[in-house]
Amino acid sequence: MQKYKVTFLPDHKTVEVEKDRTILSAANSCGIYINSVCGGDGVCGKCKVIVRSGEVVTLPNGIISLEDKKKGIYLACLTTVHGDLEVEIPVESRQYFEKVPERKIDERLKGFYVKPEELQAQPPIGTEKSFDHSPFIEKLYLELDRPNLEDNTGDLERLYQGIRSSSNFNLVRRIDFNVLRTGLANIKQLGELLRDSDWQITVTLALGEGVTEILAIESGDTTQNNFGVCFDIGTTTITGQLVNLNTAGVLGTKAVYNKQASFGSDVITRIIFAQEEGGLEKLHQAVSDTINQIIKELISEHAVDLNDVNCIFCTGNTTMIHLLLSIDPTYIRRQPYVPTANFFPAIRAGEAGIHISPRGLLVCVPGVSSYVGGDTTCGVLSSGLHAQEELGLLIDIGTNGEIALGNNEFLISAAASAGPAFEGSGVACGMRAGNGAIEKVKINAADLNLSYSTIGNTAPRGICGSGYISLIAELLRAGVIDRSGMILIDHKTRIRNTEEGRQFVVVFKEETQTGADIVITESDIENLKRAKAAIYSASAILVRHMEMDFGQIKRIYIAGGFGNVLDIESAVSIGLLPDLERTLFSFIGNSAIAGAREMLFSAQARERADEIARKMAYLELSVEPRYMDEYMAALFFPHTDLSKFPNSRF
Repeated sequence: MQKYKVTFLPDHKTVEVEKDRTILSAANSCGIYINSVCGGDGVCGKCKVIVRSGEVVTLPNGIISLEDKKKGIYLACLTTVHGDLEVEIPVESRQYFEKVPERKIDERLKGFYVKPEELQAQPPIGTEKSFDHSPFIEKLYLELDRPNLEDNTGDLERLYQGIRSSSNFNLVRRIDFNVLRTGLANIKQLGELLRDSDWQITVTLALGEGVTEILAIESGDTTQNNFGVCFDIGTTTITGQLVNLNTAGVLGTKAVYNKQASFGSDVITRIIFAQEEGGLEKLHQAVSDTINQIIKELISEHAVDLNDVNCIFCTGNTTMIHLLLSIDPTYIRRQPYVPTANFFPAIRAGEAGIHISPRGLLVCVPGVSSYVGGDTTCGVLSSGLHAQEELGLLIDIGTNGEIALGNNEFLISAAASAGPAFEGSGVACGMRAGNGAIEKVKINAADLNLSYSTIGNTAPRGICGSGYISLIAELLRAGVIDRSGMILIDHKTRIRNTEEGRQFVVVFKEETQTGADIVITESDIENLKRAKAAIYSASAILVRHMEMDFGQIKRIYIAGGFGNVLDIESAVSIGLLPDLERTLFSFIGNSAIAGAREMLFSAQARERADEIARKMAYLELSVEPRYMDEYMAALFFPHTDLSKFPNSRF
């Protein structure tokens, strides 16, 4: 097949591709990522590029105007290569995978509606902090008795005897009731290794339920070199930590954006993409490559040998875990919505393409259903929701918002299909929470003068989810929009009428990185209104399903990266969160990785997580007869029933 060269600007990267490949595919193949939140279906309009030279063929669509075509602007997902090309990717079309910025809650809340001391920035995460230190992988140093004519026990049996008779009482007590086993590769080299090491060795043990496996046998005492990693594989963000299994200490943390976003911004578009030829492998490769890169950077920064990283614990929603393991997720989105598995056995990390110690193990945290995964199990574990007498609510706000309600007597969960609006997709100037994202706004009602702050304190290039919540709350307070989200007033510079409806200019082009105005449109507000309604109504229906009301809830945990930067007063004002006493709200950060880390360190935590996943009921909202009524009622700011929001500022 004929091939052509495609050069991407301003990167000056060139790739050779076959005729009829899309520009989007060509960019992905050379490590350049273009926004494509719809997964290449040609409906989001985020992948606009400028073809500077060369021949292309494009499919007709309603997004690129005739004026755009005259300027050489095309949608990368619908435009195919028919000659050597030079393609420019504008700033607003680039998919940035920079590290996720770290922000402190106190800094974020300073000067805003709720004082930091009025919030529980770090609640008592996990009331069961008495979890014993019993890591999944342990190392044991042994000095074995040498064989002789009177004691001619076989080498492997001698090794087993040495393990069971070790002076490490706590470890031996855990092993004593287990079956001991090891692989053929270890047995083959055992005889020579024992004699070369003068019978002084270290064994690396994986202590699973009912079975203790000898992963590795080393010469001498290497017990100090025992490390693991844990990962939260989010739809938008992947976070990893390197930990010392001996001390239960965290050595380092890294978070980057999930490169699967190039194939779709939510789980449904990725499941659909996985059904295409080669789609599942591309999605698997995107996540495994990202995990491997994070591991590589962490061990380099902390001078850890990769061979001493003996296990990895991964959590995430059910779709993300299926894609990590390269398991077809098709039936997750088909009624009756059944995943291949919620509980996975430990496997060799190498089977999933994860690079740690050659015989290192990968453990995936158990999930509950197709749309409530191990990340929710971890959230319940790390918040302590499952162990408390008082009623609590866990809300993880994101593309696939997960809600859990309960206490030490019951647990029930649901998934809210909020869509990617709060992650920066489906809105004109939306972006994820990266440098240059507007994250909070204030508007002077008298003259509509506006002040804002951005992540990284740089010139703005878009608005992230927390920025949109802040912005809508301010637009309501200033009387710019009504409770339905319609723009009410006129203003010479801020309010504009367009063919698509009215829009409000947040930042004028002279101040932005992109050289274009940053605006919020009535269509944006509608999308955000639907997203907030999905989260609120899911919470409300869970409470109603249990024949309870919000007044009975004594603690609300806000989880996830999005929760870390959420202004509670603004979220309540727009009807995203229930109008309860503000001191009931607690930010618990990334509860998913916190739970995975607890499981890595403690057998008790692993047992508790398994119990949580088995105990937690799942409410499928799509077949819940009252859910649509709840959802429709929430399609106003803050709600159609204002009696539900007596303390709202509007």
